[in-house]
Amino acid sequence: MANHKSAEKRHKQSLKKRDRNRAAKATLRTVVKKFDAALATSPEEATEALAQAIPLINKTASKGIIHKKNAARKVSRLSKKLYKAISAEKQA
Repeated sequence: MANHKSAEKRHKQSLKKRDRNRAAKATLRTVVKKFDAALATSPEEATEALAQAIPLINKTASKGIIHKKNAARKVSRLSKKLYKAISAEKQA
């Protein structure tokens, strides 16, 4: 444990930040799972889910919880999944 007053404060701050980051990452995973579930149902629902997921992913990146390139990759992959499903539906 910390030996100095400033080190104790820094430790408390890091614990708070860790909890906040964990909560944000959990929310991020939940939104992605909701998108995947909506995609299995219909592309229209997935479009709405993606519209909710993208701002959340970008917000998480802007706060430094995940790297901005990680966020871009997530958005890109989700969009790619959606457009693939839409094109498959049109061909069928």
